Amino acid sequence: MRTTEKDSLHENLEKMSVHELLSGINQEDQKIAVAVQAEIPSIEAMVDTAVLKMKKGGRLFYIGAGTSGRLGILDASELPPTFGADPGWVVGMIAGGDQAIRNAVEFAEDDTKQAFLDLERHNITEKDMVVGIAASGTTPYVIGGLKACQENGIATACITCNSEAPVLLVSDFPICVVVGPEFVTGSTRMKAGTAQKLVLNMISTSIMIQLGRVKGNKMVDMALSNNKLVDRGTRMVMAETGTDYETAHKLLEENGSVRKAVDAYRV
Repeated sequence: MRTTEKDSLHENLEKMSVHELLSGINQEDQKIAVAVQAEIPSIEAMVDTAVLKMKKGGRLFYIGAGTSGRLGILDASELPPTFGADPGWVVGMIAGGDQAIRNAVEFAEDDTKQAFLDLERHNITEKDMVVGIAASGTTPYVIGGLKACQENGIATACITCNSEAPVLLVSDFPICVVVGPEFVTGSTRMKAGTAQKLVLNMISTSIMIQLGRVKGNKMVDMALSNNKLVDRGTRMVMAETGTDYETAHKLLEENGSVRKAVDAYRV
């Protein structure tokens, strides 16, 4: 039986108090980071290849269904505002299309051909890399997509939570984070979903840093899309240039990013 489908280690949940429920969920969650740590070598190999491809103009695609697909879209969508990344650098796709982001589309994940059709709409080539996200590792949409990618010379990776998952067989860079049974049996939006989110954080953040989108430990290319971020950016410019708040704010306003503001000051 798939690990993600095994019975919970906790019984009679409906008889538990709120405190017992919360404590049980937290107890299971504490296992996740340890499981992710064990996969760092696999994540590193995948990131190294992705960085090389992206430095040559390649892109990174996430494909998934349900929670897994939504997590990929979430990760990809946060990169432009966080790192000033081009929206086309990392693209998330979900079985069933955009409508499936909010509402389940029946049987969409069972189509083995649709993922590659979705990828072809983006003119995918061997310069790119595709990451299949599937907690169970059995999702036809993901497996079919990765298999077609391999047949077309496109590098593949996966993030799954089952050690014998079929998706591993169609992944050049398999990442398998075995977190054990869920608190609620089979509810992979919980531990498995959290594990996938942690791995996606590691992948995209390390790639953006390797591509030069961070300086020191600061998001110097972040989008200035609200007052909080403008204030943060202003203080970053102050720290880098030694100017006062008003001068830093003006530099930021005129140049549009922390990096450009600091460079303009130093010219």
